Amino acid sequence: MIQKRLIIAITGATGAIYGVRLLQILQEYPDWETHLVISAAGLVNLNYELNMDKKSLYALADVVHGINDIAASIASGSFKTAGIIVAPCSMKTLAAIAHGFGDNLISRATDVALKERRRVVIMPRETPLNLAHIRNMGLATEMGAIIFPPMPAFYMRSDSITTMVDEGVGRVLDFFEIETQGLYQPWSGLK
Repeated sequence: MIQKRLIIAITGATGAIYGVRLLQILQEYPDWETHLVISAAGLVNLNYELNMDKKSLYALADVVHGINDIAASIASGSFKTAGIIVAPCSMKTLAAIAHGFGDNLISRATDVALKERRRVVIMPRETPLNLAHIRNMGLATEMGAIIFPPMPAFYMRSDSITTMVDEGVGRVLDFFEIETQGLYQPWSGLK
């Protein structure tokens, strides 16, 4: 069986649950190999928001890369992946991506995915947005990235955070043609 690879990057923006939930779900797909990279601020936020340590997070991934390991496999276009999901994405990381500033492994791996024309999904977390944020989203979109702010779909009428997170995660995984039955209910019109 040929292993498919997907990079999950977690930054220090609020919403660490999105990156964690992606890794949890992908564990159920043995044909997918996950590569995790998390920033120092992401580790702080992981502990603050989810009371989770890095050892517990690392156990969810098949391969873990250090944020400053620019020589990592995922830093090269010759290492084949399906792409990268940056979840959540801070405005600092978005700016680095939008301007090709590969200052760490997250922005470098994203730059590689963009130059190789692989799928890039960015889940930005900030509100309200200033003009620099909006322009950086536009630049990333022009380069081929998909900007997917984690906004819940209220038509599901859920009051569960888990259900709202799963809806966003399921829709993001759809971009990689990963069947996630039961994670969310696609809109089918009014009945």
